[in-house]
Amino acid sequence: MRFAFTEDQLLLRDTLRDFLAGECTPERLRELWETGTARSPVLWSQLAELGVPGLLAPTEHGGLGLDEIDGVLLFEEAGRAALAEPVVGTAAVGVPLLASLPDPAIAAAWLPKVAAGAARLAVGHPVSPFVEDAHVAGLLLLCHGDEIHAVEPGAVELTAQPANDPSRKLFSVAWTPVDATRVAAGSEGTALQADALDRGALACAAQQLGVTDRLVALAVDYARQRQQFGKPIGAFQAVKHQLADVQVRLDYARPLVHRAAHSVARGAATRSADVSMAKIAASEAAQRAAKTALQVHGALGYTWEQDVHLWMRRAWSLEIAWGRSAWHARRVAEALLEGAAPVESFGFEPRT
Repeated sequence: MRFAFTEDQLLLRDTLRDFLAGECTPERLRELWETGTARSPVLWSQLAELGVPGLLAPTEHGGLGLDEIDGVLLFEEAGRAALAEPVVGTAAVGVPLLASLPDPAIAAAWLPKVAAGAARLAVGHPVSPFVEDAHVAGLLLLCHGDEIHAVEPGAVELTAQPANDPSRKLFSVAWTPVDATRVAAGSEGTALQADALDRGALACAAQQLGVTDRLVALAVDYARQRQQFGKPIGAFQAVKHQLADVQVRLDYARPLVHRAAHSVARGAATRSADVSMAKIAASEAAQRAAKTALQVHGALGYTWEQDVHLWMRRAWSLEIAWGRSAWHARRVAEALLEGAAPVESFGFEPRT
């Protein structure tokens, strides 16, 4: 079995990385904070030209027809750049959810718009009390019991909720479920909700890899420049060890995230446990990276002018999104101790 990404997958990742390096700078992120939506229609259209919103959409609807194995590297790049656009809600969760609905007419009506960058999606799920990016969504996919409803903006009332990350826009959504908006129910609705949860958690975990990598880079760069006792602070073992510990956590989390991407893409029986383990490991790496980067920067790390807080805030917000670490830990515990889900690994089948 080959445990490596293809040349095309790496090329797509590098293309997005180069684009975001030029178009999604810290200065641009700060500018967007001052706008009404904190979102950029221009940037979203540019991402659509690269195929990001329609990454998982079928080719017959204008998408790239790829899967989560292709997407995991792109979601990581979104985290590395602290991209604020709704990549998780639209590209990672909303698009495959629409494509999986029993009525193909809904996908036919919306997926071409999403792939072209003309529409965004927002997804509500019981694991998260608020809906992210509901203010810019052309369609909201909301859960009600075992049902899923496709609701247009005019049928909901949004109330903005506070967030410590200025790039994150959260809303409570007041709406009334009706037969006309119900697109899935019963066991089918429950299964689609579970799919959405795992895709959202996977995309967040992948973004956390990018966030962690960027925080390490910022801390290392500062440690090389900051002088103390006549030498860079990066020369001191106490600083080296903290940064090395974060790097080890990142290197440990990355294969777990890639494994989870494979499980989601292939519909593996171990999917839910794999996703939760990936989310836990990536969250731990990102949280430690945020703490270490702040300590390395010292008092300057607390200032608004320093860029490090952009990724610190993103590390905190991604830990909350699509299930906190404690929630995912309980799910892994249920799988391991109560047999609620398979947890076998590659090439291993448990004895019966």
